[in-house]
Amino acid sequence: MDSENEPKKSKSKTPKNAKESVLEQKSPAEFFAENKNIAGFDNPGKCLYTTVRELVENSLDSAESISELPVVEITIEEIGKSKFNSMIGLVDRERVDEALYDDFETAKAREKRLAKEARVQEVQAKNAALGKKVKEPAAPKGMRGRGDASFYRVTCKDNGRGMPHDDIPNMFGRVLYQYVELKFSQWLKLDASVINAVLSGTKYGLKQTRGKFGLGAKMGAFCCLMELNGNIASDLAPQAYVAAQNMPHALIWSKMSTGLPIEISSSMRGQYFMSFCRLDINIHKNIPHVHLHEKRDNKDRWHGAEIQVVIEGNWTTYRSKILHYMRQMAVITPYAQFLFRFISDSPDKNVTITFSRRTDVMPPVPVETKHHPSSVDLLLIKRLITETSKQNLLQFLQHEFVNIGKSLAERLIGEMGPEFTPKMAVKSLTSQQIVRIHQLFRQAKFDDPSGDCLSPAGEYNLRLGIIKELHPDMVATYSGSAQVFEGHPFIVEAGVSMGGKDVKQGLNIFRFANRIPLLFEQGGDVVTRTALKRISWNNYKINQTQDKIGVFVSIVSTKIPFKGTGKEYIGDDISEIATAVKYAIQQCCIQLKSKIVRKIQAREQQERKRNLSRYIPDATNAIYDVLKEVSQFHASKKRRFEEEDANVLQKVHSRMITKDTLRDMLAQYVEKVDYEMAMEYATQSGVSEAPKEPIYIQALEAEYNFIDFHSSNFVFRLVQ
Repeated sequence: MDSENEPKKSKSKTPKNAKESVLEQKSPAEFFAENKNIAGFDNPGKCLYTTVRELVENSLDSAESISELPVVEITIEEIGKSKFNSMIGLVDRERVDEALYDDFETAKAREKRLAKEARVQEVQAKNAALGKKVKEPAAPKGMRGRGDASFYRVTCKDNGRGMPHDDIPNMFGRVLYQYVELKFSQWLKLDASVINAVLSGTKYGLKQTRGKFGLGAKMGAFCCLMELNGNIASDLAPQAYVAAQNMPHALIWSKMSTGLPIEISSSMRGQYFMSFCRLDINIHKNIPHVHLHEKRDNKDRWHGAEIQVVIEGNWTTYRSKILHYMRQMAVITPYAQFLFRFISDSPDKNVTITFSRRTDVMPPVPVETKHHPSSVDLLLIKRLITETSKQNLLQFLQHEFVNIGKSLAERLIGEMGPEFTPKMAVKSLTSQQIVRIHQLFRQAKFDDPSGDCLSPAGEYNLRLGIIKELHPDMVATYSGSAQVFEGHPFIVEAGVSMGGKDVKQGLNIFRFANRIPLLFEQGGDVVTRTALKRISWNNYKINQTQDKIGVFVSIVSTKIPFKGTGKEYIGDDISEIATAVKYAIQQCCIQLKSKIVRKIQAREQQERKRNLSRYIPDATNAIYDVLKEVSQFHASKKRRFEEEDANVLQKVHSRMITKDTLRDMLAQYVEKVDYEMAMEYATQSGVSEAPKEPIYIQALEAEYNFIDFHSSNFVFRLVQ
């Protein structure tokens, strides 16, 4: 009996093993399905926005990776309930039990609603009789059940790199492609340095990447691992964003909300065929379920990708967010061409907007850089030691970190202690010795990392984007030099505009991180707080409440210090970034102040000229009457005048000088005085005599060879 009870007793005492067996069955895709808010799929409206954002960013990354000027077409097609049911093979049925549905209205509720509407109509009639303004009655809010959800077909087409035919199913049908073969129990048994290596964006260093989430799809595994280990270590979160691994998020949401597969068409440069794939994802197993995968003719030799997904969404609530996102993306990427379409069953709801390309000058491609000694932690040092090809400690320090030369490496090794030597094998370092290296890295002084690895939009592109989309009365831009926080280089670019199209009074703040618009949680962002609280706008002749002010700030870095789960804003707690943002905005304001002062002085000159011109008729009459009277004295020889004055009086007496002549002479004199004053002001301000006018030069064809010379305000192109 005892022996028979032992297994039961042992089994009851090992809930840990039972729990582990449950954890082994949870895939990364399943984790995302249960925690979709992490990737920005909080609600149907946000899901539609996030899907559009991921598609657009993937397309830009793909085109820029082959130095192709991006052309992106994004279409959102509204799908009615009947059409959706026909797509999934479901036959519409009439309701039998009305009281079963959410939107059922009882007789009492209907009576109450009609009474309320009658009271509103009565109040409106009284207001109309009194001549008061009558507000339009609000549309009745009907109850919306899950059965009345809206569905949309989102399609994005680009001219980017495209994808290899055989890799498409895994790229779209697996979360954490290349790392999904390990079960979670195996993940937990891995060394921390190996886990960190898997989660890092690049194998040997850092790189500026587009995408506000930083982690992309890899964040799912990171959160799973940390949750299973019982701690969340956000400092380990890598800042890489693998574009091809974005789409499983939208595919998971499509699977959960519609059950329809995603369709991908893709072709690479020089391919005679086009790949077509229709697939969905097995969330529990995290593997693709391929419906169709074939090669088709590519007669037009098109290259790029076209992705089509059907999801549940809400266009009504997120319409403005999606359009603002597209407009801000057009600002920060003026070298791209966007075509956005929303198609509805009601033609009056259709939207078609083209964001034209304004320049063919693209930012340089971000360059991978090695880690700065002051930015590494123990896990990263262990990973670098595991992966390095260098044999001894001296070579390891020189080649695996930036800003450590041979002489500095020797000094560091000497400071570590007698047990360290330049020739010691780096693979033989103990855990205690690695801790000593880490401590010294935190205490030693190193040169700041260079910003050459970063790829900012550029002051030229930022200025063009603002002018292209907002049409401001005046604009000023500034691009700062590379600065450093926690060992990571960053660059802040800013623009401030006055006036413009569709710009509200007061501050209109546009935030960008690694050339991606940030639209949510604006109140806590460093840019918002700086613009509202740290800039004295009145000192720059700018009225913060009355003027239409556009504030544009773009921050690029190998690590964007996002805050919050959704990675929607940059915190205000990093003094280096806050100071750089304030300085960049101030530099723009200084430029604008000189323009505003110049504009005020020009207005004053115009007012002075207007006032002088107003008195010309009266002055003409008075002067002419005096001259006429004096000329009569001169003719009667009662009084003699000098020769020059006598000639003038003779002309007046003989009517060679009339009131009209005198009026024209006074008008010419006013013009001359005004011009001389304007020239004097222009000379003092360093402005040339010739007026400045915008000049637009037609882009050269691709067959020309040329060299670009970049300036903050223009690009000079020399044809070879």
